[in-house]
Amino acid sequence: PVQERMFVYLNKKIAVPNNVRVRCISWNTEEGWIACGGDGGLLKVLKVEPMSSKESTQTKGTMITTLQDLEGHDNVNILVAIWNEVHRKLTTSDSAGVIIVWQLFRGSWSEEMINDRHKSIVADMKWTSDGQKICIVYEDGGIIIGKVDGTRIWGKDLVRTNLRLVEWAPDARHILFVTDTAEVHVYDHSGTLISQLP
Repeated sequence: PVQERMFVYLNKKIAVPNNVRVRCISWNTEEGWIACGGDGGLLKVLKVEPMSSKESTQTKGTMITTLQDLEGHDNVNILVAIWNEVHRKLTTSDSAGVIIVWQLFRGSWSEEMINDRHKSIVADMKWTSDGQKICIVYEDGGIIIGKVDGTRIWGKDLVRTNLRLVEWAPDARHILFVTDTAEVHVYDHSGTLISQLP
């Protein structure tokens, strides 16, 4: 006999006040946290957890167990949000160039560190896979590499280069930078240019 199965997909809608434009979203896959950033300083963090049936061990869906509005980016647009899953931190940046590192403390997200370069907007940020270092790239070609404790490792300005994206190698020994003209620059972890791909 043929058994028929039906699969059902459900989604959850998160209310965004006054139709505010959402500009970034990031999911902490280890613990189920989702950060959502948008215009006017909108920054929400929520936790999605599986619901289990008492009668079986199968997952029956998900539920939002925590929803918190984070305040710190004053009436500006949140452009980038990334997770450091190893150290349970959220890093966000806004259209004024301010970067905030958030930490979970006693069940609530709070500011741990604030950085304002006062010069350019953050184009992208990435943590290494071990969560020990962050690379921040600015639209004007500025690069900052720092440690999880906030210590700066090195910085560099790529003159006449507009940066858009950054990515660490899995072993954190190399860093890729992508420009707005689709050039890829490969650097080692200490800031030495290795190669450039047109």
